Amino acid sequence: MQNERNNLSERLLNFAAEVIKLVVKLNKTAVGRHIGGQLTRASTSAGANYEEACGAESRADFIYPVR
Repeated sequence: MQNERNNLSERLLNFAAEVIKLVVKLNKTAVGRHIGGQLTRASTSAGANYEEACGAESRADFIYPVR
């Protein structure tokens, strides 16, 4: 299980890095910057959310209360 967790973490990190490389190549127009920002946030949040879920110690810790 630990190996699978590390594999997914590594794949998500590589995915984010590849998306960032793509975003750097986008046109520097208002649309390019907007789409680039969204792509960057979306691709990097996947890995961050996965790592946060893996770090949960209990079900209560895993489920964040909505206020």
